Amino acid sequence: MIQPPYLKKGDKIAIIASARKISKEELEPAVAMLKNWGLEVVFGKNLFNADHQFSGTDAERAADLQEMLDDTSVKAIISARGGYGTVRIIDAIDFTKFKQHPKWVIGYSDITVLHSHIHNMGIQTLHATMPINFTKHEEATETLRKFLFGETINYTFESHSLNRTGNAEGILVGGNLSLIYALCGSASDIDTSNKILFIEDLDEYLYHVDRMMINLKRSGKLSKLAGLLVGGMSDMKDNTIPFGKTAEEIILDAVKEYRYPVCFNFPCGHIDENLAVVLGKKMKLSVTDENSSLTY
Repeated sequence: MIQPPYLKKGDKIAIIASARKISKEELEPAVAMLKNWGLEVVFGKNLFNADHQFSGTDAERAADLQEMLDDTSVKAIISARGGYGTVRIIDAIDFTKFKQHPKWVIGYSDITVLHSHIHNMGIQTLHATMPINFTKHEEATETLRKFLFGETINYTFESHSLNRTGNAEGILVGGNLSLIYALCGSASDIDTSNKILFIEDLDEYLYHVDRMMINLKRSGKLSKLAGLLVGGMSDMKDNTIPFGKTAEEIILDAVKEYRYPVCFNFPCGHIDENLAVVLGKKMKLSVTDENSSLTY
């Protein structure tokens, strides 16, 4: 996997919005922080447009992303926020110049579309907090800064009662479970064989979590994993008649016949402590009764 160049002071970082709309006022704290890191911040021309819930029309959002992918003076692209909409524009994007001059593409949630699509080009991306959330958790934002400037970070975190212990080594892939599910069978679908799959999600009905996990199982995405890493499964919903399992129990049930390690409780996803990780990079996952670790 190709690693884009790390940033240095004076480099340009572009903010675009491939999904939900955002205001200039909402971005001000993040812009100040990026400038404090020594970066030059540039905006997509259509960044503050609005088309109902979207940050401009499909054509406008695609144009901003295309411009920043093609501009070789821009060294990283971060999406202002998630929401929904990236899947509507991904097939309109020409990645020819990007593949010739790779740069960091950053975000999470709906940006899983870009992570997965770019993964198939053999280029690493950065799953991390976005400007709309920069002030929510100092450590999460600091891990983004460290990765962008080439500082290696390893994580050790508390174990979970449902963990399946063991060690795994493989390229890290994944992101938001709903988007991984939505991309199945498309040009942005990913091969998970011999890889560590990371999943997280927010505000889903438990039966839908089960449906998505069964889909991943039936499509062969769970059978040949090196390991499974589960982040925040936040604000899950249930029906009047309870489903009978938590999101974590649903996930574990879907992989019960396999023997690779399964790790819950990773501080990443739709939670304030959304720690940054490089997708497309080889990682080591260790799951013990005492704690778990993810190292490069």
